[in-house]
Amino acid sequence: MRKRLGQLLAIAAHLAAMGLIGTVAIALLITAVVVGIGGLFALGIGVLALALAALGVWWIAWFEEQRVASLLDLGVPERPMPRSQRTDWLRIPHTLLIQVTDRANLRSLLHFTIIGVLGIVTLWLIQLMVTGAAYGIASAVMSAETYVAPWFGLETGRGTAVGIGFAAMLIGAAGVYVMTLAHRSISPSLMVPSREAELTQRAESATQRRNEAMRAAEVERTRIERDLHDGVQPRLVSVGMTLGMARSKLASDPEAAAALIDEAHTSTKAAITELRQLARGIHPAVLSDRGLDAALSALAARSHIPVHLDVRLEGRCTPETEAAMYFAVAEALTNAAKHSEAQSCRVTIMRRPGGNIWARIEDDGSGGARRIPGGGIDGVANRVAAAGGTLSLTSPLGGPTTIEVSLPCAS
Repeated sequence: MRKRLGQLLAIAAHLAAMGLIGTVAIALLITAVVVGIGGLFALGIGVLALALAALGVWWIAWFEEQRVASLLDLGVPERPMPRSQRTDWLRIPHTLLIQVTDRANLRSLLHFTIIGVLGIVTLWLIQLMVTGAAYGIASAVMSAETYVAPWFGLETGRGTAVGIGFAAMLIGAAGVYVMTLAHRSISPSLMVPSREAELTQRAESATQRRNEAMRAAEVERTRIERDLHDGVQPRLVSVGMTLGMARSKLASDPEAAAALIDEAHTSTKAAITELRQLARGIHPAVLSDRGLDAALSALAARSHIPVHLDVRLEGRCTPETEAAMYFAVAEALTNAAKHSEAQSCRVTIMRRPGGNIWARIEDDGSGGARRIPGGGIDGVANRVAAAGGTLSLTSPLGGPTTIEVSLPCAS
């Protein structure tokens, strides 16, 4: 009973606060939209206002989800800000657009607005309750011939005044109680995803991750085929031809045959080295044996440009997560060395709240990197998405190029 009473009082306090906060927040949001639309062509002021309005939708949604989850102990899922998967210059505008089209954000905004209206009513009811109590108590202790009710301006006797005051107090208290019940009944339906919606979202997410995994596998298969066709295969063909020439000269010119055999031996060792590098590109053994930190250290040591590596991880993650993160960093370093004319690169990897690991790879090159279907960055992005993560690319002309990767780390 005491716990229930405490929760009702907490809900009433939240409603009263939301009557003030909600009114101000919605007014600011509407003002930003109006100013943004009105000043859209006035030196970009409108664009800034609309951007702030889009971010305001996310901030309100986040605030409302956190408030309801802590107040009513509901299973409101924690979620990061929805972000665009684009890697070009439209990534930020698209992310802002997503904030005002995301269903969860809109549901939270609707809930915030409804609770704000209930909060305004609650404030009026609290005022009625306090005024009624004060009027009733004052009428009971004062000795006057007539009493003027504050709501009607009517003169009444002492008994009637006391009755009106305490009736107003009870009506206000009952109204506040009804508002708390309304809050408790509205919040679960709006803030907690239904089982059907949750299953639908999981199915859509699983389908998307499967498609991304298939695309990543196709890109990886094409890369392996290209490396075999352009590197190892011609070298092995050359070894076969050299050995054939050595065999034909073995009886007539043993010294030339021996030289050809030595050449074939050298080419064979080079082919083995290339096969080892290819195998390392498929999945390095050190990654499985010693983890992400050691694998990235070896990768940075082999890099053609200096790499400052800062890895702050404790424990291991799933093999899929470690592999996706490793190849994201490997592809970023390869691109920096081949295409950006970078002089150095910085890689930072750490854990973040919510069970994710986050990486930022930044080089000081010329920039201009883009995600091209079938390219290396596209393959890495598909692989990251298949592991349940996100990849963002920022690479303006002139640099720098920055890649950020976030992956779930279920160890």
